[in-house]
Amino acid sequence: MSINLSRHEERAARTADSKTGPDRPELRQALEEIVDSGFVGVTLRVRDERGEWAGSAGAAELGGTAKPSTDAHVRIGSNTKPFTATLVLQLVAEGKVELDAPVLGYLPEFGLDGRITVRMLLQHTSGLFNFTGEVNADGTLALGIPMPYGPEGEEWLDKRFTAYRPQELVELALAEPARFEPGAGWSYSNTNYVLARLLVEKVTGRSAAEETRRRIAEPLGLSGTLLPDGPEIPEPHAHAYYRHEVAGEQKTVDITRQDPSWVSAGGDMISTTEDLAVFVSALLGGKLLPAELLAEMCAPHPTGIPNMDYGLGVFVLTTDSGKTVISHNGAQGGHAALMYSTPDGSKTLTAALNCVDDAGMSVAAAFQGLQQKLLNEVF
Repeated sequence: MSINLSRHEERAARTADSKTGPDRPELRQALEEIVDSGFVGVTLRVRDERGEWAGSAGAAELGGTAKPSTDAHVRIGSNTKPFTATLVLQLVAEGKVELDAPVLGYLPEFGLDGRITVRMLLQHTSGLFNFTGEVNADGTLALGIPMPYGPEGEEWLDKRFTAYRPQELVELALAEPARFEPGAGWSYSNTNYVLARLLVEKVTGRSAAEETRRRIAEPLGLSGTLLPDGPEIPEPHAHAYYRHEVAGEQKTVDITRQDPSWVSAGGDMISTTEDLAVFVSALLGGKLLPAELLAEMCAPHPTGIPNMDYGLGVFVLTTDSGKTVISHNGAQGGHAALMYSTPDGSKTLTAALNCVDDAGMSVAAAFQGLQQKLLNEVF
């Protein structure tokens, strides 16, 4: 009895209590299981008919005892894509961009295939090579810009403060063969979203960071959301780590500070679980886009992945119980973020994670498992 009690007390100390609304022991249990699976720390926020619950577990820093703050900033990785897609669709609503017009007409400097449309960028059906690398049909890798995962992980670690121009990333991608004819398939490519960013900047005459602030962050009061210019991340934040081998010995490096321009507009944003919840609820609730364009955004296009289609900047998932959930998730070198919502924005799940990453993506299986667990638990 005393052993069980001490374990209960230890678990309670490691997990933050509910922030608002009723206690959710099943969510606290899920957080503990996530930490036990190998993550350093995790923060979870759920908004539904029972109110809002926010909690965290694990540690904000390796070797520390303080839990991650429920208000912590995190590098949200590919959760940046729904923000970028929203900017483009707002320009479509204003008549400044045509969804099915060739991208070549907006960005002639790259000499793109004239069949590639704005829709294809947002939908990942352009066929453009992914500048962060591709897996060929035979299982071999076609490398792109150095990134934390795979054989170029060590090079990325050395270059993690390097600033890349979006144009460089596009030119790197265009130097490689297209994966398929425009519109003839689906393949997730960060190149699409760098081009979408450049399109926004060309049409508006302002930076993507300024347009994000002006069109999304300020109207929604997203005080913790920004496109950074450099390696810093605002406080509070949990720490991100990278493990690698030096002379046969495992070393762990704090990579919280890193320049995210290597994945410009497709994964460089910083946000919080609260801001992500507000954003996805407002987006799907019709506060950022007119109804017809929101319907276009959430219209499922097949990806070849079971129960996972793609719209324009969002995944359209089917849960085990047959329900539709709108989502995007992202990871970026020791940080990761989850964002799920019902199609009307009334129920949301957002999460932030910090971990010890490595070139072999050793936490990938746990990351996939926790996504499915939380999805089933909440939806």
